[in-house]
Amino acid sequence: MSFTDILAGDIAPELLKLLVLVASTVYGCKGIAERLITLISDVQPTIREIQYSGVELSEHRQTQLRIFFEILEKARKLSEKVLRCKRYNPKHIYHASKMKDLERKITRFLSTSVLVNILADVNGSRFICEAGIERVEKKCDRLMERMDCLSLAEAMKRAEATVEIETEADPAIQREGLDLGKREMKEMMSKFPDAPLFGISGMGGSGKTTVAQEICRDSDVRGLFENRVLFLTVSRSPNLENLRLLIKEFLDDGVQGRKLVILDDVWTRDSLDKLMFKIPGSTTLVVSRSKLADPRTTYSVELLKEDEAMSLFCISAFGDKSIPSSFSEKLVKQVVDECKGLPLSLKVLGALLKDKPERYWQGVVKKLSRGETADETHESRVFAHIEESLETLDPRARKCFLDLGAFPEDKKIPLEVVTNMWVELHYIDEETAFSILVDLSDKNLLTLVKNPRLGALYTGYYDIYVKQHDVLRDVAIHVSNKVEVNRRERLLMPRREPKLPREWEGNSNQPFDARIVSIHTEEMNEMDWFDMELPKTEVLILNFSSDEKYTLPPFVGKMSSLRALVVINNSNFPAFLHGFPLSANLGKLRSLWLEKVHVPELFSSTVPLRNLQKMHLILCKINNSFDQTVFQTTHIFPNLSDLTIDHCDDLVRLPSTICGMSSLNSVSITNCPRILELPKNLSKLESLELLRLYACPELEALPAEVCELPCLKYLDISQCLSMDSLPQEIGKLRTLEKIDMRECSVSSLPCSVVALKSLRHVICNEEALSMWEEVKNAVSGLCIEAAEKNFSLDWLVE
Repeated sequence: MSFTDILAGDIAPELLKLLVLVASTVYGCKGIAERLITLISDVQPTIREIQYSGVELSEHRQTQLRIFFEILEKARKLSEKVLRCKRYNPKHIYHASKMKDLERKITRFLSTSVLVNILADVNGSRFICEAGIERVEKKCDRLMERMDCLSLAEAMKRAEATVEIETEADPAIQREGLDLGKREMKEMMSKFPDAPLFGISGMGGSGKTTVAQEICRDSDVRGLFENRVLFLTVSRSPNLENLRLLIKEFLDDGVQGRKLVILDDVWTRDSLDKLMFKIPGSTTLVVSRSKLADPRTTYSVELLKEDEAMSLFCISAFGDKSIPSSFSEKLVKQVVDECKGLPLSLKVLGALLKDKPERYWQGVVKKLSRGETADETHESRVFAHIEESLETLDPRARKCFLDLGAFPEDKKIPLEVVTNMWVELHYIDEETAFSILVDLSDKNLLTLVKNPRLGALYTGYYDIYVKQHDVLRDVAIHVSNKVEVNRRERLLMPRREPKLPREWEGNSNQPFDARIVSIHTEEMNEMDWFDMELPKTEVLILNFSSDEKYTLPPFVGKMSSLRALVVINNSNFPAFLHGFPLSANLGKLRSLWLEKVHVPELFSSTVPLRNLQKMHLILCKINNSFDQTVFQTTHIFPNLSDLTIDHCDDLVRLPSTICGMSSLNSVSITNCPRILELPKNLSKLESLELLRLYACPELEALPAEVCELPCLKYLDISQCLSMDSLPQEIGKLRTLEKIDMRECSVSSLPCSVVALKSLRHVICNEEALSMWEEVKNAVSGLCIEAAEKNFSLDWLVE
């Protein structure tokens, strides 16, 4: 038996098992043993590939492998010796030193030219035997991948937290959730046979590589490419020159026909560009955390469904797909729910909890519910694996990602809440904030719940929502909480609790440095709050659940740096807010978002909010809040530029006092089913550029004064079902660029529309196309778009 037989067949697996025991039972040697597990697990497949390559190694090569065998044999004997010692034994210090020395020797050996020389012999064999070309090419690329950076630190990174607790993974684990991915990828390849690039995309730990491996093995795919498939792992720090040589050699082998190159773990578009060749018949499948291919040819890995997640977890935790009858089903479901279908998290937590008592499970559930890691293994194999994705972001985008931990888990977050927060915190404009949002989505660090208007110039807040996977949010909170509580830039409550965290109260004798404070509670009375000094806080998010009342925290009045206030009630009915009128210390407030509350007290304030520019009232009870004098309204909000009133079912008439706010640039009255008319003095809004009246089914007409607005660029009357005509003088709107009138009842156009010389885009029903086509002849550059009917309340569903 050769040394490669011994290494691949006996020593490496046996040593791995011993090292697992050392790492799990002996504290003094735990860290070294875990690093050796990662390193040897990474190298063992290479040894096995050399064993089965069919190449007779030279005496020199055999000598080098013999040296390596002796080093591993010493590691095995030392591990056995460590395990024979008592758990708390002074000899562990000596043994730890010896294991560290062996670790250095193994690393040093692998960093020499031995594997390079062996690769040269294996690669040379492909010229001897024509029939073995494809097999040896696969060996070469895998060896090259492992030789790229074989330092201990890089080997640990390359392991990507996927080393199993046992050396052999249950095959059933690899089958969960793969069928859909395989089917969709095969359908894409059949639908777009000439496409040069396909993609598999998903967040870290979602199972992208497993899907790619299944594609590589699939007989239909291999038949499509006549068995010419090359699988390469690129990694974060690739040797691109070596990889290019392998790919070029594979593509230029002189054999005609289609070829598939699968590039796994690609981190940047630049790496992909350097590894793609424009050779007829070649196809590339890129596997990445980012979306690097055309969306039409990209499969976004779906997280496991509830039953699949349960099966995968149970296999890891119990060795079977179902919960043992003697074990608490409730506990198992709680853990599985926290994983939210993420395969990596399910497997790691399952292995962690295997053979643990139920009381231990309860402690893990509590930690997970607080957004904490279950233990060091969970932190290093799940959180650190996902945290790697943040290292590729620029500093500002990374901060924006961490800010998302301020919002409740698994909830839809309105686009404008997010962008307003980033604008105030990071001193950027709205366009930059939106581009960061799209970039984070492309990197699978958040999900954009889109509709067809995504990216349109006049997109409304309800058109796009943001969602973040619970594990991603937990990672954001985990990173933010790495410093002591008073020094944190983000002071975040991971889950809704009856009161504020005891950790905050215990440190409330000192000021907090937080720029974002996010509070998630039930109903709060004045006595439920304790005092907090928050002199640097610029964004405050109050997320609560109450059908009756909610008292604002008294310390809001002292938050002199506050620029954005978000108040969201998650109960079924609007709650009364206590704590207004607002204090004079809120003079810097620029953005106010109120959701599902009664808002009359807001307008009884006598203190001007001179810097307030944006106000959103969502699902609120207006209760005649605007029934003030024009002087009072303009005095309180002298610089308000954006006003949104959405899903406020008690709004019947928009008061004329609104028209006294000459600073208004945008007015959105949307999804208000009872509003009947607009004020007739709208022409006073001399700065108004956007008027959105979306889904106001009882609104019968626009007042003629709308035609006097000197700056209006966008008019949205879509889903105004009772509106059957436009004002006769609408042609006076010389600055109007876009009209959205989908699903409204306008059946004819006034003659003056031909004077809308700035009009460039009209969206309407198919039935209205013909009447607009006549206008198109008179207005050059006009685009007429027919929209499909799309009545939807999806945005209301959590």
